[in-house]
Amino acid sequence: MSLLQNFRVTQIGNGLAAAVAGRLFADVGAIVSCIEPDASTALAVYLNHGKRAVTTDPLAQRTEVANADLIVCEDRPQSLRTLQRDVDSLRNLNSTAALIYISPFGQTGPKAGDPASDLTLFFASGIARLLTGQVEDLTEPPIRPVGEQSAFIGGLSAACAGMHAALAAPGAVIDVSIMEALATMAVAELTRAGLSGKVRSRQREADGNGATVTILPARDGYVAISPREDRQWASWLAVMGSPDWGSDPRFATKPDRVANWDALHTLMSAWSGQYAKRWIADAAQAAHVPSFPLLEPAEQFGSPQLEHRKFWRDIELGGRRIKVPGSPFGLRIAPSVSNSAGRGTGSLPLSGIRVLDFSWVIAGPTATRYLAAMGADVMKIEAPGRGDPGRASELHTVLGQTKRSVVLDLKSPEGADTARALALRSDVVIENFATGVMDRLGLGAEDLQTLNPDLIYVSASGLGRTGPEAHAVAYGTLLQCYAGFAGLNRHPHIPPRVGFAWLDPMCGLMLAFIIAAAVWQRRHAAGRCSVDFSMIEAMLWTIAEPLLETQFGSPPSPRGNDSSRYAPHGAYRCAGEDDWISICITSDTEWRSLCRLVSGIAPMMEFGVDERRRRRHAIDQALAEWSCHQTVRTAENELLRAGVPAAALANSRDLVDSEHFKERGFWGRHGAGFLPGLPWRASFGRASGPAPQLGADTETILRDLLGLSADKTAALRASGALG
Repeated sequence: MSLLQNFRVTQIGNGLAAAVAGRLFADVGAIVSCIEPDASTALAVYLNHGKRAVTTDPLAQRTEVANADLIVCEDRPQSLRTLQRDVDSLRNLNSTAALIYISPFGQTGPKAGDPASDLTLFFASGIARLLTGQVEDLTEPPIRPVGEQSAFIGGLSAACAGMHAALAAPGAVIDVSIMEALATMAVAELTRAGLSGKVRSRQREADGNGATVTILPARDGYVAISPREDRQWASWLAVMGSPDWGSDPRFATKPDRVANWDALHTLMSAWSGQYAKRWIADAAQAAHVPSFPLLEPAEQFGSPQLEHRKFWRDIELGGRRIKVPGSPFGLRIAPSVSNSAGRGTGSLPLSGIRVLDFSWVIAGPTATRYLAAMGADVMKIEAPGRGDPGRASELHTVLGQTKRSVVLDLKSPEGADTARALALRSDVVIENFATGVMDRLGLGAEDLQTLNPDLIYVSASGLGRTGPEAHAVAYGTLLQCYAGFAGLNRHPHIPPRVGFAWLDPMCGLMLAFIIAAAVWQRRHAAGRCSVDFSMIEAMLWTIAEPLLETQFGSPPSPRGNDSSRYAPHGAYRCAGEDDWISICITSDTEWRSLCRLVSGIAPMMEFGVDERRRRRHAIDQALAEWSCHQTVRTAENELLRAGVPAAALANSRDLVDSEHFKERGFWGRHGAGFLPGLPWRASFGRASGPAPQLGADTETILRDLLGLSADKTAALRASGALG
């Protein structure tokens, strides 16, 4: 039994983000057809592999549209109207399917018709500014990440929103702006700017967060470590052989290590450079210090962990047999006792669905934020004391919206019993504790699904709950290193940096998607599932392009903003202190428009892309000479007017002030400031409400859901179960 058996998706056009969305649906069992799919790159061919291609027959195309449960279409609004793929045109063929539209800037707003590319979307969204973390020198250009990630984030957002739309009343319409989807990857930065107007400098301050997660050189590459807690730091010193400098007062506490970071990093690097990266990581993990080597894409195929979990799929592509990523969801599906997850009485897709949320920090809370916005009753279970660590920053303010908070001490028998009673009355449980924790508490999938056979149980972890590395201590930023993402996201002459927490919010989209898919399956196929979600597998799923390149004989290497397809393709400094303009030429027409604007390249107007690539250094020099005399907004406006994909490097404050974001209703009022919205706009709207105070809803939920009297609740509190 597949999760989305008999669910029909029609993917229209050659958009890469639409292909990503279709790939995710296909990987969990949906029937996906492609109308006029792209086959111009190995990545596009892989994303469309195994789907039903419908290329030339108009009747067959109309039939696929008419029979679809969900239709995914990618293009700007004017092109959609011209091609008769706008809402009115598709509704003439199918009045009930969920319609998902993906475009660079959305279907409405002043930028809706602007040209864009992967590079320029990363600049416009502000993510290029954050991707690799703070830099030593502001002359280092911001970069895009490896592997067409704007398409992956746009496609994941579309799949997530689309799966929820399929649960809504017939005829739902979703508008996904890739720029907004990318911007929400840095939701803490957006929230900080929206509430306080503050934006961090791109230039390194103090340790640049290195005392929390850092990359060290090894004899054969690099290794990432994260001895962020005092006990982990003590263990890390022991791994390094208890060096004399370990007792230096300059490094005694984490604030001391931050203040003296350069000296500390030099000392650690002198030690680490003597050893192999895998040996260092294994020694650190044995001491319970989070650590992983930075792997090359080719090294992934020999992973015993991925082999154990049967992650790779063998397919025929380009005339050879290659390995491609499989589903990261670790699904186990069983027949359901009932289809009790029926439509609720509310207008939102998850009205009537109750979620018991044991997750914390970023990935899980991001997923449940989306579930709450889509109408689910999310009950956030937090430990006594400080609760979710996200409460110490802006994270809880934004990720906790519309949820309810219950404090339970799960280590106490009474607290665990109360959690089991809540699970008995819930539809979904999600948790991201270390492997084995929930089982030891009697709250694992087997325990809770024995109590509640219809329960959807979602377990998220760094490397999955099974396999030789299941118990490794992992954080999302470390897994970005382990997957090879951090090592490739840099200029060739710059050592790798960890960068911001990219993987966690991306996993939040995947988790929200799979939960909505599991609800659909329970409603339509009388099945229920367990999910063993692996973050490293999710990361590899989204960096398919470098994995493909490796097997086709072109192992990827760090190349900054250079492109093998487009030229020119880069970032050029403008007149301000850290103002940059990104430019991507995707056609000869755009190139001629650029030549008419920039006199220094006018003699090269007739160059094709191959000649432009050969002469890219001279072209880049001419563009840099032009841009350095321009304000960044002037440069952006002139380039866009000329029809050239271009974007200024945005910061989070720019996005708060953006007229485009305001017109699209992206920001929501919160006190004197603003909170960022979702990566999509839905015709059925969204639920909204403030994040709860710690334990604010404990007594209400115990009374209304479990029927506990005030005396019984008081007894639980006296026992310590409620903190």
